[in-house]
Amino acid sequence: MTITLHRRALLAAASGLLVAGCSDIVGPPPAPKLYVLEPKMAAIPGAAVAWALSVQVPDSTAGLDSERIVISRPPAGLDFYANAAWSDQVPDLVQIALVEAFERSGRIASVARDSSGTRSDLILNTDLRDFETRYDSGEGAPVGVVRIGVRLIEARSRRIVGTTEITKEVRASANSVDASVAAITVAFSAVLTELVPWVLQHQPS
Repeated sequence: MTITLHRRALLAAASGLLVAGCSDIVGPPPAPKLYVLEPKMAAIPGAAVAWALSVQVPDSTAGLDSERIVISRPPAGLDFYANAAWSDQVPDLVQIALVEAFERSGRIASVARDSSGTRSDLILNTDLRDFETRYDSGEGAPVGVVRIGVRLIEARSRRIVGTTEITKEVRASANSVDASVAAITVAFSAVLTELVPWVLQHQPS
């Protein structure tokens, strides 16, 4: 009986060492490759506006409210790229990019995130409806899709000054994460190019 118990103890200890050894060999999962959202935005011709703009964090679905890079497969499939992620939560990246786009336009002197607490005349409220790569042709190159609903609100009266929706789609150059991120970035740049002058054509009462 004593010999049997000793054998069991030795086997248990050996098994523990084997598991620990395998854990050291496998190690933690690799960190995801991070992608920075860097849309291209040029100056927009036109007269400068005298009013101040506040940019809110975009509303979004739970699938887009993360660092994950979204893949959609019609009609209703949703997935994410493995070992790849944006450098921050997507709504936060979009908010920062929106502020920078207005700054680069050269047509507005005062624009800031709503969390800054600065005075504003108009508030930009957006709804992030698509920000993804869409596989619409089997395993071929996907399409970068960005769709944003826009509401411009007067800060003092909370009156909605205008609404619109902007959608841009860009085919990726290859079926890869790098190419997909590039397609999303180009599509988002095109959205900004249309969104900024649309906002700047409005005036608070």
